[in-house]
Amino acid sequence: MKVIGIGNAIIDVICKVSEEFLKRHSLTKSTMKLIDENEFKDLLSKLKIDETVSGGSVANSIVGLSQLGNDVGFIGKISDDQLGKNYENGLNKENVKYLYSKKKEKLSTGSCLILITPDSERTMCTYLGTAGKINENDINETDIQKSEITFLEGYLWDNGGPKKAFEKAIKTSNKVAMSLSDLFCVERHKNEFLDLVKNKIDITFANEQEIFSLIGAKSFEEVISFAKQIKKHIVITRGANGSMSIDNGKIFQCAANSNLKIIDLTGAGDLFAAGYLHGYLNKLGTTESLKHGTNLSTRIIQTLGARL
Repeated sequence: MKVIGIGNAIIDVICKVSEEFLKRHSLTKSTMKLIDENEFKDLLSKLKIDETVSGGSVANSIVGLSQLGNDVGFIGKISDDQLGKNYENGLNKENVKYLYSKKKEKLSTGSCLILITPDSERTMCTYLGTAGKINENDINETDIQKSEITFLEGYLWDNGGPKKAFEKAIKTSNKVAMSLSDLFCVERHKNEFLDLVKNKIDITFANEQEIFSLIGAKSFEEVISFAKQIKKHIVITRGANGSMSIDNGKIFQCAANSNLKIIDLTGAGDLFAAGYLHGYLNKLGTTESLKHGTNLSTRIIQTLGARL
């Protein structure tokens, strides 16, 4: 198998909202907020649903890799409820091997409200449900060992069970990639993430905001210096400024595509990672990998949701 993703198994509930809706509910645009089940139900009751998708950040990347013809799998914790069944069926339809045996859990399958404002920015409210309760017992070492890369998501990291699941996966993996996921995650787990990036992760995906926060950088030159110093593979998306890969001291860049009709930025980073990993795994070279990532992210932001 090319890649196994480990992440939050979340049903995405996509809704268009006004700027006023975000203000009324004290939501900060372009961030991800964790909410409890009551908050989730309250917000959902005030929304019109446009689409539902079997999502989660790394799951989106894994589906993208599958659509490019790669043999991939995914591990994410769900409950044996209707949402869980819908989630598993959604991945199976995308030819993703779902490597988790669901059972009845105390908490229901996780859900994420993706609120899209008229400027195409997305604000996420996530009820993790049982997704956030993943632990080392949910990680099959044999499956991990058969995969070229294990791809982890920063959203999943937390002390307790998720941390132990990460540690088991990293210890067993041939090579590990990780997405920093969100500025909220970086600021909440800065010391742990910095240790992971420096010492345990082979390929790190981040946007400019996340990597600046992680190392306390004031300029992009500091980011480049940091990447060269730790001699790791760091891939950075920079919005309109394109993308960059710093691999063992070598710098590669790719310009952003222009003249786009942007509809929804959901999944832009997820699909960029899918395109980049596709190039990397199939030995297309770093510049081509950046182009593949750019092209996939360009396509996804011109449609609604995180599926091509």
